[in-house]
Amino acid sequence: MTVPTLPVLTTETVHDVVIATLDGPGSVNTLGPAAIAALVALLDDVERDDAVRAVVLQSAKPDSWIAGFDIEELARFESAADGERTSREAHALLDRVERCRVPWVAAIQGACLGGGLELALACAWRIAADHPSTALALPEVQLGLVPGGGGTQRLPRCVGLGAALDLMLTGRRVRARQALGMGLVDDVVHPAALAEAALRRARELADGRAPTRRTPRRAAAARLLDGNALGRALVLRQARERVLRRTHGHYPAPLAVLDAVREGYARGVDAGLRAEARHFGELAVSAVSRELVYLFFATTALKKDPGSAAAPRAVAKLGVVGAGFMGAGIAAAAAAVGTPVRLRDTDAGRVGKGLAAARADLVTGTTDYTGFRRADLVIEAVFEDLDVKRRVIDEIERAAPDAIVASNTSTIPIARLAERAARPERVIGMHFFSPVAKMPLLEVIEADGTAPETTATAVAFGKRLGKTVIVVRDGPGFYVNRILNPYVGGAGRLLDEGVAIDAIDRALVDFGFPVGPITLLDEVGLDIAGKSGRIMHDAFGARMAPAQSLLRVLDAGRLGRKGRLGFYRYDAAGKKRGVDESVYALLPTGERRTRMAPEEIVRRTVGPLLEEAERCLAEGIIRSARDGDVGAVFGIGFPAWRGGPFRYLAATGTALAPRHL
Repeated sequence: MTVPTLPVLTTETVHDVVIATLDGPGSVNTLGPAAIAALVALLDDVERDDAVRAVVLQSAKPDSWIAGFDIEELARFESAADGERTSREAHALLDRVERCRVPWVAAIQGACLGGGLELALACAWRIAADHPSTALALPEVQLGLVPGGGGTQRLPRCVGLGAALDLMLTGRRVRARQALGMGLVDDVVHPAALAEAALRRARELADGRAPTRRTPRRAAAARLLDGNALGRALVLRQARERVLRRTHGHYPAPLAVLDAVREGYARGVDAGLRAEARHFGELAVSAVSRELVYLFFATTALKKDPGSAAAPRAVAKLGVVGAGFMGAGIAAAAAAVGTPVRLRDTDAGRVGKGLAAARADLVTGTTDYTGFRRADLVIEAVFEDLDVKRRVIDEIERAAPDAIVASNTSTIPIARLAERAARPERVIGMHFFSPVAKMPLLEVIEADGTAPETTATAVAFGKRLGKTVIVVRDGPGFYVNRILNPYVGGAGRLLDEGVAIDAIDRALVDFGFPVGPITLLDEVGLDIAGKSGRIMHDAFGARMAPAQSLLRVLDAGRLGRKGRLGFYRYDAAGKKRGVDESVYALLPTGERRTRMAPEEIVRRTVGPLLEEAERCLAEGIIRSARDGDVGAVFGIGFPAWRGGPFRYLAATGTALAPRHL
């Protein structure tokens, strides 16, 4: 059997083993209709040809084994029945692989995600290449779905219930060595040895000579708990409690995963598969999944958006000025992707702390500008003060005359920073969010005089760091902080009127934000929020006026969590311990509290945010509603299941507050 079955799948027979190679259109393999048809045809051929004794399934793409089922197919579902039928068809296909008369070996290099991992789980043996691109995951919950190809049943029986729930409820990826340690794959080899190792293992399986699959010690211990109904009930109950604490019930997919897993253990695998298919169909046409899929496509489109028609400059060396929390975080992120970094601060102690925080061999430190001359890009992350930043930009231009200079400012217009620069066309904003390692968004801010090459370089480098990048036009607060200010300001004015701190936060968490606006102020730092608020008030006038409550608490010397005292109390470890009742004495209404319906609290906080987002789009601060949605979700935690401000407005048909555009 040596002829191609379909263009996406070619086959070659080596003695009695079929080597099947997937190579779909584009940069990744997906299980779309063509790939599925090719696998069905391959199964038919293998079942008919008695000369075939094993199959090795590999990919022609070095960074993609199979990245899952084709998500674009979801948009074609008109009913839950369509999704359920698709899931049942996937079950039938993978069941054929698992029960095939010959063993299948998955030779995995690159992304093995979703339906790709479900296909691998159906194979008799899994070998992974020890390569940075190799990652295994069931990320369906991130799209508001459950695994639809039997993952809820096969994964727990492969790695144990607890480990499987961790993967399915978070969607997190594991690398090859970690997958080996948990029993998700059976062998890990050097990439150059993958094809040979897979062929050898396939022959051993065909001959009945393959080694007994070793159960990792951790998985063996977990199976003691999995092996009895009481142990499983405990694991499932604890997982449900964690899900509800994390999602507040806004995301139905994790609960559906738990239900399908529970059904499979209680009534058998077939019942579990039926539950999985039913949940997949219902969720695939749900509003939550539609919005999460929209965000997936939006971020995918941004990954392909260069931000400028110009070619980016290669960044072989990065300079970072400011060794504080943000500067060290940026340095660590750059070093993690192989970029040498020179980190500078004025004080040797701060440089040392920054190096310790970065914890990377590629980061070196200095108290002057030695080592900066050959930098291609220099990012300043110093104190949020116009004069300080201008002085630092001047120093950078003299120390690194050929470099692009980026400011990690959160509010100061880039035009003001660049107006005294020797080369203003090379000055740009790169607004990272804190903490850099966890926050996925990067705002690249271009002023009127910014050169296209400068923009392209900043965007390309941000993507290299793994960030989702939106390009925004210059202006106070840019986009994310500009829409955040009226949201927080609205909460502050509710405090002025006597609404309880925890009532405000609870209403916005119930709306879908990860934390409430008052908690957010404490987390950011009241001093930083106050400085940002003054800049925004100066720029936009009355609608950005700071609330009296915020000013009074700041004037009292309360800084929030970092000072262990703000609107909430904090213990020595910085953990929040409830509202500090003494803070009410500082507020305009004193101890008097005003009751307000949660819906009104949302209207008074989210409404101004929506209005400001619309202004930003009308003024060209953001390039599209898509960018505005992504920026709000990834930058300030606007509820992802609502799709973002513009998707929310489109769905509800109106803002939550009167418009004053």
